[in-house]
Amino acid sequence: MATMIKFRAWDKATSSYRKVLEIEFYPDGELKKVKVAGLQRKGTITPDKLVLEQFTGLKDVNGKDIYVGDIVKTWSDVSELTMVPSINEIVSEDLFGTPGMFLKPLRAHFIEPCLHDYWSNQFEVIGNVHTDSELLEADK
Repeated sequence: MATMIKFRAWDKATSSYRKVLEIEFYPDGELKKVKVAGLQRKGTITPDKLVLEQFTGLKDVNGKDIYVGDIVKTWSDVSELTMVPSINEIVSEDLFGTPGMFLKPLRAHFIEPCLHDYWSNQFEVIGNVHTDSELLEADK
């Protein structure tokens, strides 16, 4: 089954997520405007008014889509050893600016592992960076 490229938009004005219907870019590739559900005036919003977050192509243990900006609990299910679950933020580039989907651990690590390298791990979305940022402060 093919993975669909999709986005969600965090509306800064209303502090809520909106469904993205259409994205428009300038010829140089810069984001021009986004059409979202639930807005008056043709539903378009300028990029400075929102945070666009991409779907990772993965679902959590409850079947929920995982997006950049989500906070996930991660653990392994293939080892006989009990692994302590860890809390990670989903980010769209590593420490060196390489684009991709990465886990950003709470504690500083040299390199965040690529999200898709975690085929043996389980993920559970427990929040997002906009409404649950206190989850990223835990254990510091």
